[in-house]
Amino acid sequence: MTLKERFRKFLPVVVDVETAGFNAQTDALLEIACIPILMNEQGVFYPGAALNAHIEPFEGANLEPRALEFTGIDPNNPMRKAIAEDEKTALRRIFKGLKEVRKAEDCRQCVLIGHNAHFDLNFLNAAVVRTNSKNHNPFHQFSVFDTVTLAAVAFGQTVLARACKAAGLEFDGNDAHSALYDTQKTAELFCYILNHYPMLPNALYAEPTDTHIEADANET
Repeated sequence: MTLKERFRKFLPVVVDVETAGFNAQTDALLEIACIPILMNEQGVFYPGAALNAHIEPFEGANLEPRALEFTGIDPNNPMRKAIAEDEKTALRRIFKGLKEVRKAEDCRQCVLIGHNAHFDLNFLNAAVVRTNSKNHNPFHQFSVFDTVTLAAVAFGQTVLARACKAAGLEFDGNDAHSALYDTQKTAELFCYILNHYPMLPNALYAEPTDTHIEADANET
């Protein structure tokens, strides 16, 4: 089985964002990291190469002091400003790299994996709109794989650090709330769950049924 067959031509990509608040429309996107999930010839999933960026707050962006305190990010730090990119440059660079991986794997589209995935997707989609990058965006607009749900099923845990520890993965709280670190840990967790919890028998080969049609026909 190939990666494209396993996920119906979707390329799974772990994404984490660090932001200056909870509102994707008004609050700044400060960091983003993406790691594609790949599969070797033995069917073992592993994290691919990371693509990440420190991002300059967009013009007029809101910066919530409590959010900055939580993440420890100082947008005005000279060292950060020296490497930060504007949203458009950062997103299009990352999207280009992901498209190269997607094409190499013969996949149709990327699907976002995240811990509380819709939070990350909302900020990603908002940045795509702000930077007029719709035609560059390789991600499905609303579909996600959420490791909160997967970790709850696999370990009875929903917090990323606790789920990683339950899986026997190292997790350093001092490095948490960095987009790159959290993406790396989420990718490791996602791969661990996939590699240890095989699909149900015949899941990929079940014949389609017309039960919904039959149900409609039986309605009176």
